[in-house]
Amino acid sequence: MSFTFRKEERLCSKKKIDELFKNSNSFFIYPYKFLWIVSENKTDFPAQIVISVPKKRYKKAVHRNLIKRRIREVYRLNKHILYRNLQRKNITIAAMIIYVGNEIHETSFLEGKLKKVFEKI
Repeated sequence: MSFTFRKEERLCSKKKIDELFKNSNSFFIYPYKFLWIVSENKTDFPAQIVISVPKKRYKKAVHRNLIKRRIREVYRLNKHILYRNLQRKNITIAAMIIYVGNEIHETSFLEGKLKKVFEKI
């Protein structure tokens, strides 16, 4: 298993992101809100992810970037859990992880919660 987060694994399509906000399934596990849709695109990766930290909660870009860096690192190290679950179901998803926490948490806390998100899928 490769512990990289490649360009192909990132969701960049504005159409897909708009569709995520309109027609997605979602659930909430503090400090994350997870939105996803089943994707028709068959790629080498079972999931394409975008990570979002709202400007409304964190005004300073330094804080938003810190949180996104931590979430990306946690995702990169634990995505095999998500991939295993998706490959069992034989589906491909487009997903968005929105950080809705009120404070900046440590990486270990974020990792535990993201694992719970992946297991719930």
